[in-house]
Amino acid sequence: MLFRRKNKKQTKQESADFLIVGLGNPGPKYAHTRHNVGFLAVDALADELGGSYWKDEAGAATCKVSDKSGDSDLKIVLAKPQTFINLSGSSVKKLCEKYGINPEENLIVIADELDLPASEVRLKKGGGHAGHNGHRSIIDSLGTREYQRVRVGVGRPPGKMDAADYVLQPLRPQAYDDLVGDALTAARLAQEHFR
Repeated sequence: MLFRRKNKKQTKQESADFLIVGLGNPGPKYAHTRHNVGFLAVDALADELGGSYWKDEAGAATCKVSDKSGDSDLKIVLAKPQTFINLSGSSVKKLCEKYGINPEENLIVIADELDLPASEVRLKKGGGHAGHNGHRSIIDSLGTREYQRVRVGVGRPPGKMDAADYVLQPLRPQAYDDLVGDALTAARLAQEHFR
């Protein structure tokens, strides 16, 4: 009688030092809107850190990069949830679990912010969602508000324009170029935080 040893499938837990999530909406319809500044910032970080391979996982497009500046070699996962902003939390939670990320220590979320003037970019830890449905979804999914946020100011809509219409409105070329500049500033601010 022959006995066969069962091959146990080894599942290796992947780990990362930081998870940086840019909020936005997938698809060309939303590419040139204020709401997609998080995607632009994460793309800028990928360019800066030499990331070129994106894959689909946990409901997000992800790219693994390394930051070898300074004394350490940091492993960073960049993510753009593809679930639309209002449902980003599920994807963020799955990625935190997969890569062993403590949201209160090693998660940075980059998103647009109506309560800041256009072109103002700030880093903040914790706080409420301020009406931003992406942050609301992340807070609900993670069960904590205490994660780092890079807030990219887009200002308030003019007149009586609805806030949702304002952030989803396609931008003219000059306004879009300004938003790309703000995204680069946000990317640099995120880098300063994890370095």
